[in-house]
Amino acid sequence: MKPSLVVKPVETRAERKQFLELPWQINRGNPNWVPPLRQNQEELVGYRRHPFYDDAEGQTFIALSGGKPVGRVMAILNHCHNRQHKENRGFFGFFESVDDQEVATGLFAAVRDWFAKRGVTELRGPTNPSMNYESGLLIEGFDQPPYFMMTYNPPYYQRLIEGCGFAKSQDMFAFGARTEILRNLDKKLGFIVEECRRRFDVKLRSGDKRHFARDVRLFLNIYNQAMINSWGFIPMSDAEIDHMAASLKHLIVPELTSIAEIEGRTVGFMFGLLDYNDRIKRIDGRLFPFGFLRLLWNKKAIKRIRLISTNVIPEYQKWGVGLVIGSHLVPTAINWGIEDAEFSWVLESNNLSFGTLKRGGAKITKTYRMFDNPAPPQQT
Repeated sequence: MKPSLVVKPVETRAERKQFLELPWQINRGNPNWVPPLRQNQEELVGYRRHPFYDDAEGQTFIALSGGKPVGRVMAILNHCHNRQHKENRGFFGFFESVDDQEVATGLFAAVRDWFAKRGVTELRGPTNPSMNYESGLLIEGFDQPPYFMMTYNPPYYQRLIEGCGFAKSQDMFAFGARTEILRNLDKKLGFIVEECRRRFDVKLRSGDKRHFARDVRLFLNIYNQAMINSWGFIPMSDAEIDHMAASLKHLIVPELTSIAEIEGRTVGFMFGLLDYNDRIKRIDGRLFPFGFLRLLWNKKAIKRIRLISTNVIPEYQKWGVGLVIGSHLVPTAINWGIEDAEFSWVLESNNLSFGTLKRGGAKITKTYRMFDNPAPPQQT
């Protein structure tokens, strides 16, 4: 390690500020980078109260060269994940670094040492701070900015992380589609939609404007049920659901949601998140004092939408209910004036969603990767 390079736990208020502001330094001049919302970032790393840390613990680290910050990372011990998957695994997140392998090596050495003291030797990441939030490292698709709540990073991060002994554990994909593609649903998919609606008498509705906070909580509860068999999934706690619902209720547009009910029971949903990223860039991640007004003003002017992967409870997942939900939302999005849509993210192991999007004409626009150390077993 360079004599001037120091990697240390973040302990002081000044070091917290350095940790939080480093992404601006690393990504300065990159037109496709979108700054994080500053207050949200403080919560997600545990510098402000966040319910994720009711059942998790973590430590942030900063790398200093000549006293100036050149890298950062967070070690995250997610107790819910280890109970759910019967593992003894640690996670890393919020990684940023100058293009210097020695800096990355020093940061991950600090992370491994922190976990070793807790008897943990298997690592995975990046999660910021879990798979229920921003996760994955962008490895393909650097030529366009990310959609809202998706990660973006310099291309050399993959080389740095792999240089620290990490290897691919799972890829996630973003699928892009222009609205003219959405209009022309494959005939076979259209047949499945009609057959499913007939068989189950599926009732569809948009979000209820009068009770939208309730509907957002309903979305998140269905998400917990729908994702239970997905790779790496952990359920959000009731406190996390309430916190996220409060965060999203002003951002989600009720008309751009689609809820499926069978025999009076909610079985699935899909919602579109308007792509607020261009506005976040203009306010430089600052919601206060007036940034939130600029963020939320005239939502109709936003023409890009991120369609969160359709969530259907397990017993209806293979019957086409997800397609039915999408068939209700897509015309609404077109009428809204949406020009571009992104379906994100989709796990490579999610054969159903992956195949459906491919068949429908959507194209992979970005690839994100999760890494393990030690390397995961090779699949045959």
